[in-house]
Amino acid sequence: MAKVVITNRIPAEGVALLEAEHDVTVWDEAECISRETCLELIAGADAVVTLLTEKVDDEFLDAAGDQLKVVANVAVGYNNIDVAACEKRGVVATNTPKVLTETTADTAFGLMLMATRRFGEGERVIRSRTPWQWGMFYMLGMGLQDKTIGIVGAGQIGIAMARRAKAFGMDVIYTDAREMEASAAAELGAKRVDMDELLATADVVSLHCPLIPAGQDGATHHLIDAAALARMKPTAYLVNSARGPIVDEAALVEALKKGEIAGAGLDVFEDEPTVHEGLLDLDNVVLLPHLGSATVETRTAMAELAARNALAVLRGEAPETPVTSI
Repeated sequence: MAKVVITNRIPAEGVALLEAEHDVTVWDEAECISRETCLELIAGADAVVTLLTEKVDDEFLDAAGDQLKVVANVAVGYNNIDVAACEKRGVVATNTPKVLTETTADTAFGLMLMATRRFGEGERVIRSRTPWQWGMFYMLGMGLQDKTIGIVGAGQIGIAMARRAKAFGMDVIYTDAREMEASAAAELGAKRVDMDELLATADVVSLHCPLIPAGQDGATHHLIDAAALARMKPTAYLVNSARGPIVDEAALVEALKKGEIAGAGLDVFEDEPTVHEGLLDLDNVVLLPHLGSATVETRTAMAELAARNALAVLRGEAPETPVTSI
């Protein structure tokens, strides 16, 4: 049997799949594993199942040892993994796409509704026991019908978000290095535009692109910076359910304070779990603690897919969803 290490708690169904064939060690504490403990735990592992909280780099790979065959990430994003370092060492890295598409799109759409209709702000009024009275002009928000949503990143989650927006009567524009799937573009009546046009036109800008570090081709780190926010309409909203560092949080705080945009909805942050202090003081931003895929069904499916990926590699088979090219 191979040695499999799971570096954080995952649904039992994923653990059971691995335990049926191999010797499994799980970090089963409520708090995330420390870096030091993680490096100790993975020593001698043939397979490691990781979460976004673990950085898979040369130090990690050195600690695991030359026998390591696969790192199975329980996430669709894999910016925590140095893919090149894995490929250099012949270690297969995998992720968990598709199984969280609809759930993450639900979260993005929920953020859009909460921000545009001021639902979060309204609930805070009630919970704080602040006196209020219904009125024609009390806490007015923005309706979605006949507005334009700008999808940044037209992959599976971006398309799923666009479908929800279309059902609410919104027009869809998008920007991506590649054309949207033809069938989806036809269904949605989606128009591909460049980033400048999307920012200037959209009533809601919704981010669904991967996090690509600065300096690399197609970099998305701080894609939404002060200049990008200044190009948006003052009545527009920003939604981020992708990765926190795509948005310059300090610039966003200033834009929200100055009324350069109307509001924002964020499920991810630059330095999770820390949130920029300026965001906490603003009523025109909705903040969620990275709940994008947080349903029982989706998290279970993610754990099972990661387990199947690890098992396939240990059997000498191709994994279902590799991110390395070996």
